Amino acid sequence: MGLLQSLRLVEAVSAPQSTPTIRAQYNPPVFEPDPSSLFFTPQTFITRSDAIAVPSVARAAALIKGVVATLPLHLYRKSTGQELGNPIWLDQPDYRQPRVITLGWTVDALFFYGVAYWEVTELYADDGRPSRFAWVANTRVTVTLNNTNTLVKSYAVDGSERPNSGIGSLITFQAMDEGILNRGGRTLRAALDLEKAAAVAAGTPIPSGYIQNSGADLPEEQITGLLASWKLARTQRSTAYLSSTLKYEPTAFSPKDMMYSEAKQELATEIARLCNVPAYLLSADANASMTYSNVMDERKQFVDMSLRPFISAIEERLSMNDMTNSQNYVRMSLDDSYLRSDALTRLAVIEKMLALNLITVEQAREMEDLTPNGGTPNAVEL
Repeated sequence: MGLLQSLRLVEAVSAPQSTPTIRAQYNPPVFEPDPSSLFFTPQTFITRSDAIAVPSVARAAALIKGVVATLPLHLYRKSTGQELGNPIWLDQPDYRQPRVITLGWTVDALFFYGVAYWEVTELYADDGRPSRFAWVANTRVTVTLNNTNTLVKSYAVDGSERPNSGIGSLITFQAMDEGILNRGGRTLRAALDLEKAAAVAAGTPIPSGYIQNSGADLPEEQITGLLASWKLARTQRSTAYLSSTLKYEPTAFSPKDMMYSEAKQELATEIARLCNVPAYLLSADANASMTYSNVMDERKQFVDMSLRPFISAIEERLSMNDMTNSQNYVRMSLDDSYLRSDALTRLAVIEKMLALNLITVEQAREMEDLTPNGGTPNAVEL
């Protein structure tokens, strides 16, 4: 069965134009694992807890969700691009925890599984759109398919079937692929096996050397005494004695000789490819030469290569009609935080824009969050 045949499409359900419902979530395709396909053999199936135990995977996940989850979300008008006031759920989707936690686990689910779930916990009284949510772990969600295993009929959480709309229904976020657990089973399994082999080798170290006897066999008591005196001499850094028939041979093997380091380096590079993260961010390519002139160039590459798919998945889902008025859209602000350049660069750009009359002095102050007297707009005098 090919990859395209392994993809299962979610059933499309049309919602009335006048009443937006949560059922709009069923329109986009969902990547659902097919246990009978090539990618899900018993030998390659990996859980999240397995994958996160691999240091390179943990590092990649932390990098991606650590940036995306901290980006501010803003609401804009489609016709004018004007920034509007954020609805309460955009600043804090779940009233029980900060927004960064909810978004962090959402990105985590997209990274590992290719799909994330929010449960609707509250609705606006005027238009019926959701106003509060709760992130739901993928392991709690059960998907019921139709008879041909091509369409999703319903979702259940902890065995309880959920409605298609309203309180208790699920909002689904779709990634642009199946997640690393579904497409990287062999690489992750190899990394886990290598970690286990290295741990076994560290727990049962090879002796630093051995004593070879070219004469008659020694009695067990004499061997025991010889080894004890040899160990004592090494511990006290004193001189050890061997007879003419005995010869000490150091063990030639080391972790480097066993190629654990080289294998880990190679797998770390493969995991960087799997996670779509530059290898140098995982310290997976120690010999790579940095060709970027400054940190901003590195960050831009990281955004384009690694972060953009997750940012777009969240932005587009939150901008759908069942979440946001069709006249508006949601965007994450990269320029105001992660890609914000250094002060000298920003001032040089502002100076040129002022000279060309592209902005006013007031607009320049707003760009730097400054008041006319040079302070911050919301500064509190102590």
